[in-house]
Amino acid sequence: MADEQKPGGSEAVPPPGSEAAGQPVKPAAEAPKPAPPKPAPPPPKPPAIMVATPWESALALELKECFGENIGEISTYLGQNFIVAKPGSAIPILEYLKLESDFDYLVDVTAVDWPKRAERFDVVYILYSFSRNERVRVKINIPDGYRPETAVGVHLTANWLEREVYDMFGIEFAGHPDMRRILMPDEWQGYPLRKDYGILQQDERWVQENLGIESGQ
Repeated sequence: MADEQKPGGSEAVPPPGSEAAGQPVKPAAEAPKPAPPKPAPPPPKPPAIMVATPWESALALELKECFGENIGEISTYLGQNFIVAKPGSAIPILEYLKLESDFDYLVDVTAVDWPKRAERFDVVYILYSFSRNERVRVKINIPDGYRPETAVGVHLTANWLEREVYDMFGIEFAGHPDMRRILMPDEWQGYPLRKDYGILQQDERWVQENLGIESGQ
């Protein structure tokens, strides 16, 4: 009688699916490849450069004739007309525009801070004429500490608008009847819209004394 092959011997029957059974063994699964790195974002676009063109109109000609060298620029940008004048000429120009050209509504007085510029601030008066349905801006450039003349004598609403400019930028207007803060507490230190006044900066002393907390942030 032929010898029986014992399980586990050298001549044991190979399990199904093995090479000895005539079928290839499946290779082990490969580890997933890491995802390729994301491309770097494109560099930010440079800021748009304002390109103004000369403002040519009957009113522009009138202003040039009346104020001459006291007006340094009369231009327009995207349909918005503006005048750049010497600081001492701002009030006479506002008065002329009100009485002679029907720009009788002072929409706003605001400022722009350019801390690296010798004439650090732009002060901008925005005027509107109901009869003409037209706006015009009068801009002056002033150094830090310069006190432009108040426009309250021409437009009463300049009272509150100039107080806001003082409160946010620290620009005082000579001859103003009530030059004090209008938004911030009277005891507040600093002017929040100056570029050197950090976005998280605050008067911590005032916050601690009046709100009873360490920080308002």
